[in-house]
Amino acid sequence: MIGGGKDAFIGAIHRLAMNMDGQVELVAGALSVNAEIAKDSGQSLFLAEDRIYTDYKVMLEKEATMPADRRIDFVTIVTPNFLHFDPAMMALDKGFNVVVEKPITFSLDEAKKLKEKLNQTGLTLLLTHTYTGYPMIKQARQMIRSGIFGKVRKVYVEYPQGWLSTLLEREGNAQASWRTDPKRSGAAGAMGDIGTHAFNMAEYVTGETVTKICADLNKVVEGRMLDDDGAVFLRFGSGATGVLMATQVAAGEENNIKIRVYGEKGGLEWKQEDANSLLIKWLDKPAETYRAGSGYLNSFAKHNCRTPAGHPEGYLEAFANLYRNFSLTVRAKLEGRQPEAEWLDFPGVEEGIRGMAFIESVVKSGGSDVKWSDLLV
Repeated sequence: MIGGGKDAFIGAIHRLAMNMDGQVELVAGALSVNAEIAKDSGQSLFLAEDRIYTDYKVMLEKEATMPADRRIDFVTIVTPNFLHFDPAMMALDKGFNVVVEKPITFSLDEAKKLKEKLNQTGLTLLLTHTYTGYPMIKQARQMIRSGIFGKVRKVYVEYPQGWLSTLLEREGNAQASWRTDPKRSGAAGAMGDIGTHAFNMAEYVTGETVTKICADLNKVVEGRMLDDDGAVFLRFGSGATGVLMATQVAAGEENNIKIRVYGEKGGLEWKQEDANSLLIKWLDKPAETYRAGSGYLNSFAKHNCRTPAGHPEGYLEAFANLYRNFSLTVRAKLEGRQPEAEWLDFPGVEEGIRGMAFIESVVKSGGSDVKWSDLLV
């Protein structure tokens, strides 16, 4: 693991997720740019002293020289956005598969270079768009793909948060500090942090590709350097239209990402606050509620369910589903086997490129008087 020490937030979430299925063992880490924190964090996780590093470059160099039965199989990168690209490229150069936090890189150009390197190496990359790991999101995707709702017409996706309703970055909050800093976060604030999740959700669930956008970005809290609120009109290649909302200044909101999709014959609705339920709506008959853990679900949803019906499964389980599918895929490739379709169902470099294209296009559109802009990849 690169980053994710005891002073970080998302590293601990990754470790819980990767440990859930017994498929992954954390054996080495450069867990912080602060040498003392890196060492303390490694010791607290019971890493061997000679595999606790204070520099990720040293770690990757040394680990690459180890015998096959000891060397790491993949690297997880949980650093701020500006420190995704270089570690990922070096890891691939050294023959390691990669797990990386979103957004995948600092720029669209970097994301494209990462894809070129992946193609050269034949290795595997997981981009942790967590919400695609929920069983009922996978159920929704397969139902839309089956055509039972007819042609998709309308998509609404929203991600409201309220934690940045004040100028936390000036109050010593480490997460707020880097996420609102263009030098560390990138060109976008809320749209890069959570808007990319909403965008990925819209494309993943519908199976459609956004081709045009019309964006409005706001800096609501005075003194903030990046957007903390915004909305985007979407046009899909199929002719469907949509609306995306992402805000971090909706006081009182937590993380209730939500999606609604409507076709010719009906539609569906899912929200994270009731993640085990998928509401199905029909034009000419009563609504239905599909529930996680039930026998009537499709194979993709069943594969990602962990408990009997009625037992809550949430964010950590969805995160763990990404790691399990990635791990099963990497293991199959190492053993010369073809991964099953359900295992391959996790976000990768293509989703990363589209996410960066979304960020750059939204920022450009938000600062322009032109109504509609092409989403250029």
